[in-house]
Amino acid sequence: MRWGCHKAKGERIIEVNHNLERHKQKARDLLLSTEGIEHRKRRPADVEATFGNIKQNKGFRRFSLRSKIKVEIETGLIALAHNLSKIRA
Repeated sequence: MRWGCHKAKGERIIEVNHNLERHKQKARDLLLSTEGIEHRKRRPADVEATFGNIKQNKGFRRFSLRSKIKVEIETGLIALAHNLSKIRA
């Protein structure tokens, strides 16, 4: 029944990237630390409300320009407009 599962002539070789596993464990430890949990609790209030405001209230859904540098400039202008509207309010 092996021929029905895959067409390789030899046996499958599974390799484990130990460096990747080490980085994933380090990230997991940071996320589950007390400081990491506090940071994740603040994220919805700090970041996602801003993006929601820019998308919903300002009507910004997609970039008009196409290169990386132009997108960075456009993002900066959007952030500037958002911050100026917060100062005015």
